[in-house]
Amino acid sequence: MTAASTRNRRTAAGPARPGEDGASSRDVLLQTALDFFSTRGFSGTSIRDIANALGVSVSNIYHYFGSKEGLWLEIMEYSVKALPQRLESALAGLEDPLARVEALVKAHLTVSTSHQRELRMIFIEQDRLTVGGDKVNHDVQREVLAIYIRELEALRAAGIVRTRHLKILAFNVLGVVNWQLRWYRGDGPLPADDVHREIIDFILHGLHGPTPG
Repeated sequence: MTAASTRNRRTAAGPARPGEDGASSRDVLLQTALDFFSTRGFSGTSIRDIANALGVSVSNIYHYFGSKEGLWLEIMEYSVKALPQRLESALAGLEDPLARVEALVKAHLTVSTSHQRELRMIFIEQDRLTVGGDKVNHDVQREVLAIYIRELEALRAAGIVRTRHLKILAFNVLGVVNWQLRWYRGDGPLPADDVHREIIDFILHGLHGPTPG
């Protein structure tokens, strides 16, 4: 069972309690906050909502995270903020520009599956956060866009793509990658690897698909 499916089962069954599945108080607070943020939005969730769901005091949450923004920033710390580095790591040792773009998209999709709700809030729903949270969100988006533009520039230099507008091309690719955050379901009929392969083939080869053989 994947970590994502475990989180989905836990959400359906209600918040975990400290000690369940080896969960610490801090972990349970983070997962419960994410449950609320992803269903009600950041602005539609209060610290009291989270505290009531767990049967703990509001002061207990403030003790760990200081504020609602602190909760969200902590969630981002273990999921979203690591995305640019995860993408860069996937490119290590690869020189062929097309292989690099394939590895880039595959890594992005893998992270998206592991942290679907967190990334959906940033790249699809873009719920309004506080100033500090918005800055982190925008910084991550800029870093990811810069990585894609750089790798697409290498494709253009190799004569594989001919567009004059790399930024638009990067937005188009990211649109495909990020849109699956809305429709993909871990409990659907296809395994994640098959879904990812379809998306990668579409990005690399378009509607006609890869050449057989």
